[in-house]
Amino acid sequence: MMTPGLAHSVSSLCAARAGDAFDYVSSPDRLGEWALGCWGAVPCGDGVVKGTSLFDGTDSYARPIADAGHLLVDFEVGDRPEQLVRRISARMVPGEQLGELGSTTLVVLTAWRVRWMDDERWRRLIVAHEAEILLLRHRIESSAS
Repeated sequence: MMTPGLAHSVSSLCAARAGDAFDYVSSPDRLGEWALGCWGAVPCGDGVVKGTSLFDGTDSYARPIADAGHLLVDFEVGDRPEQLVRRISARMVPGEQLGELGSTTLVVLTAWRVRWMDDERWRRLIVAHEAEILLLRHRIESSAS
């Protein structure tokens, strides 16, 4: 059974090596530079950061869970640090695996829609990820230079 609208992915090819892209994306200290729903994030303990949603000004929390061996970062997110849910992932694909230069990386963001998320909230997430992948590409490339 196919159910449309339960996941959304965006991607961008970055002029940076996969390890550099992974280091940037997995860093809790950098999350507040690119995540529109967790802007200006600061550490608040146990790998969790607290930021502000640029959409509605509410507090938001996130915890990146990094898997360096797979160049994958899962993000637990939520509006309370004690109730974070794994809903977003970022995968880095080394350029040479795609026939691109080894000095490039495909960065893919994927989000899953939870049952309680209304259409407007889901649309906001999609639009945010469309912008975030552009921010990520530029931030990764700048940090790797």
